[in-house]
Amino acid sequence: MNVRKTLFLNAPSYAGFDGGAGARYQNSREITSFWYPHWLAEPAAMVPGSRLVDAPPHGQTWDEVLAIAREYELVVIHTSSPGFRNDVQFAEALKSRKPDQLIGLCGAQTTILPDLSLEASAAIDFVCGGELVYTLHDVALGKPLAEVDGISFRRDGQIVHNPRRPEPPDLDALPSVLDVYRRDLDISKYFNGYMPHPYMSLYTGRGCRSRCSFCLWPQTIGGHDYRVQSVDRAVEEFRRAHELWPAVKEIFFNDDTFTDNRERTEAIARRIGPLGVPWSANAKPNVPYETLKVMKDNGCRLLLVGFESGNQEILNNIRKGTRLDRIREFVAHCKTLRIDVHGCFIFGLPGETPETIQKTMRFAMEIDPESMQVSLAAPYPGTLMYEQAIENGWFNGTPLLNKDGVQIPAIQYPGLSAEDLDRAVERFYKRYYFRPRALWRMVKPMLTDADLRRRRLREGRQFLSFFVKRQSKETGTAAPVAGEGR
Repeated sequence: MNVRKTLFLNAPSYAGFDGGAGARYQNSREITSFWYPHWLAEPAAMVPGSRLVDAPPHGQTWDEVLAIAREYELVVIHTSSPGFRNDVQFAEALKSRKPDQLIGLCGAQTTILPDLSLEASAAIDFVCGGELVYTLHDVALGKPLAEVDGISFRRDGQIVHNPRRPEPPDLDALPSVLDVYRRDLDISKYFNGYMPHPYMSLYTGRGCRSRCSFCLWPQTIGGHDYRVQSVDRAVEEFRRAHELWPAVKEIFFNDDTFTDNRERTEAIARRIGPLGVPWSANAKPNVPYETLKVMKDNGCRLLLVGFESGNQEILNNIRKGTRLDRIREFVAHCKTLRIDVHGCFIFGLPGETPETIQKTMRFAMEIDPESMQVSLAAPYPGTLMYEQAIENGWFNGTPLLNKDGVQIPAIQYPGLSAEDLDRAVERFYKRYYFRPRALWRMVKPMLTDADLRRRRLREGRQFLSFFVKRQSKETGTAAPVAGEGR
């Protein structure tokens, strides 16, 4: 078989749009934030002569990427529900310039809605479902589409669904993404508001044991088993990332829940601690003090934690699997050990009312994480919350983003309008960050660190302009949803 010259692509999109192959919530954020495109880098590492283009963080324009893409036989675009229309339009632009180019789309959107995704445009030759790495490897190696498990495509005008590809049985056998990052990405373009710059992120596992009703990846691609690399492989990736980029100030473990396997978490921590590199991770608020201490003693600086709500009934509604008293205890342990916590909250989850919003704000102020963010509930196809929203009339298929790529309220409940949710997000941010305690936390390190001072002043301007962008009611481009045509 002849290897197809392959381009793996996060297409140009809204300014500052973090919607690529590594973003869980696809939108333009409060401050510049980009996750690394891990899910495209893996197959790129397996395909000789391929290239990865991550256009949004690198500021690459529509015309620039079209010019690059002309050199390739196969273009694979990672897409999402919020960014789907934009990606389809880009695929159409590619096909109009090179009609014989093979174009595929991949991601949770195409996994859950392969028919609607293919029907969106004749420019799309195939879509991927589930795990990508071996599927895209087979396509790039020139296998006929009819012989590639894990894709859907057209044959004689009809959509054909090939058998679903099994999950990779051995994660240690998958290629490292680090060489692709070094070859194709400028790591200085990747920012995250709660991590020092530059940072690096790694995945050492797939899946999450939790059953949160709103969470996209475990319900569509990763699954609810936490499948992991060996400790040796995870430690080697960490060591090599530090070796390749000694200027990186922190390495983030981007597994859905890195602390799901505590014994493994402790083993990795003890092995990477002697390297002296600060690190951080996604965690649930159920990690015991003893494990947290091992993590802290071996370089853990910050944990990213989904608290979601300060109302226990809402936590129960979304199957969060935690209690408010456990959250309080967890945060107290982190404060004792001086592990920073970045708290994630969501407004608009099932059961939300003006009263529960106020309760969440008060709860956030009570536990007082180092930093926090608040998102709007997004009914992604493939999630239980999407099914509930359709069934109960909370969601009618309206776009998830406005014309600037900023989240807008998509779910509405009796007694809680879209305007109520919009105002609540702005009010929460201002109440939280404009407190003297929170302001001092941000300002104090700026007094002795000029680079941090410049960065936070820039981010402050972005943060304030974000609220202006939120006021736009003109919608962006959304994916087709069940029961909705193109």
